[in-house]
Amino acid sequence: MDKPCPEKRAVRKEGRNSAPVCGMVREYLSKNVYEAFLERIEFLFREFDNIYVSFSGGKDSGLLLNLVMDWRREHCPDRPIGIYHQDFEAQYTLTTEYITRTFEKYEKEAECYWVCLPMATRTALSSYEMYWYPWDDTKEELWVRPMPDKPYVVNLDNPFQHYRYKMHQEDLARQFGRFYREAHGGKKTVCLLGMRAEESLQRYSGFLNKKYGYKGECWITDSFKNVWCASPLYDWTVSDVWKATYKFDYDYNGLYDLYYKAGLTPDQMRVASPFNDYSKDSLNLYRVIDPVIWTRLVGRVRGANFGAIYGKTKAMGFRNITLPEGHTWESYTKFLLDTLPKRLRNNYIHKFATSVHFWHETGGGLPEETIEELRAKGYKIRLNGVSNYTKDQKFRVVFEGKIPDDTDDITSSRDVPSWKRMCCCILKNDHICRTMGFGLTRQEQKRINMIRKKYGGMLDG
Repeated sequence: MDKPCPEKRAVRKEGRNSAPVCGMVREYLSKNVYEAFLERIEFLFREFDNIYVSFSGGKDSGLLLNLVMDWRREHCPDRPIGIYHQDFEAQYTLTTEYITRTFEKYEKEAECYWVCLPMATRTALSSYEMYWYPWDDTKEELWVRPMPDKPYVVNLDNPFQHYRYKMHQEDLARQFGRFYREAHGGKKTVCLLGMRAEESLQRYSGFLNKKYGYKGECWITDSFKNVWCASPLYDWTVSDVWKATYKFDYDYNGLYDLYYKAGLTPDQMRVASPFNDYSKDSLNLYRVIDPVIWTRLVGRVRGANFGAIYGKTKAMGFRNITLPEGHTWESYTKFLLDTLPKRLRNNYIHKFATSVHFWHETGGGLPEETIEELRAKGYKIRLNGVSNYTKDQKFRVVFEGKIPDDTDDITSSRDVPSWKRMCCCILKNDHICRTMGFGLTRQEQKRINMIRKKYGGMLDG
């Protein structure tokens, strides 16, 4: 497909400086990130044949979509562009209204895909379920809201190629990229994401330590053959996002106004599935902001009401939890494991065993102050070279003998392994064990499980 954009068009410096709308941005935004964004968009339109924007209904993806559509309208109006929304069913009414307005605004300019397919979505509310399934066709009477009625809605009556029934949400998003590439001639395709490094240390590390980018760009990564993902707003701050939204007079999700009135800080304002690790602490807001949706949420996923009531208490591992009388943290952890369904129990046992093996054989990077404190308190440790996973080349510390029951007597105990940390994962329903530093992908998890099955109990210990 011939691209209507010339090779070096659109965002030359003289053109940017003369544009009145860009002048406003230069005054109110961090000048460098906006100019970098313009250069990135020109680069993407020049490098890739097919482009679509992943739109979640949040502030970042909403801003990205509006900026991209404005740039395209001005410089490459004939270039096809897609809009992809992965609908998780359970969300605020204001979010649904904003998504609807946005699709109606761009439905004549872009190829729209509003995806409402059953998919496995992780839940942090239940000790009995690792996943729940938005748009589960076997539970239509329990749906939080009706299926959207638009010609571009993708559901079980109109699925896209490569979709598998109740596949994982991450796989669904990746397979859509594969479908979009094939539907547009199989040529180079890129999905634009509203991800920003400032949002979490994990995202920051992901951009900073990117090994396989695209032509040296850390904000572009490969997904499939001829399919990439790009985050052109990756170095923007939350302040930059809101300033741009205001100065361009873009529409945004009215939920943020209610969040502000509820006293949340900008960093706490998230538009995501209410049942995941990041949203469960603010689940109680649904009862106040959207009581109609709340009544549907309670009956939709196990633990929703419990999470809303106890999400910020010791019952779910929030802040200082106390040890039941007669228990050590190790015995309490094993007691909690015995109460879990087999699948969840095995998931935790595998994670805990991997952690114990790591701290006994390889060791984790710790600051010198923590190392000295551990020695002073009598912990049996030894150094094992320098860690490659720490920013300032910390020494790897290996624990000899048993893993400590707790390390409450250590100043930076959150960096040190203990049975208490394992116990907190169970109480938080932290199935991934993020609080212990885990961040394995499902593909890596499958590979480890295959190795464990092949070699039996050799990895236990």
